[in-house]
Amino acid sequence: MCYVSIRPERHSYPIIKETGEFGLNLTTVAMARETDWCGVRSGKDYDKFAETGLTVEPAKLIKAPLVAESPISIECKVREIIPLGSHDMFMADVVNIRADEQYINPETGSFDMERANLLAYSHGEYFALGDFLGYFGWSVKKDKAPARRR
Repeated sequence: MCYVSIRPERHSYPIIKETGEFGLNLTTVAMARETDWCGVRSGKDYDKFAETGLTVEPAKLIKAPLVAESPISIECKVREIIPLGSHDMFMADVVNIRADEQYINPETGSFDMERANLLAYSHGEYFALGDFLGYFGWSVKKDKAPARRR
């Protein structure tokens, strides 16, 4: 499951409320400019794909468009809407994930977030995801040191 919280005044709010679907597209450092542009411009006033040069990719299980350049796209179906005051939280089931094969580790079958160079946004600022900190469970290991990457 995942969620998004959206103000009712936003262009996407009535679309998601009516369709019960949305897509999440994780973006990369190389896509930072397009990501920011899409974040500050409304789809009510602009065709974001045409303006940024990003490519529409049809989803498999939902009708919302995905971004072909995104290394991971997550298709979601809304399970519950929770009012939170200024925003409503759309709690959703993940029904499909499309991951770019170039970032799949052939040995483990896992997505290599470090190679994908994902972009993070926090409190008005963008960051490149960076340093490896450790594997799940390293904090309870006897020596308390993060495990080395295999």
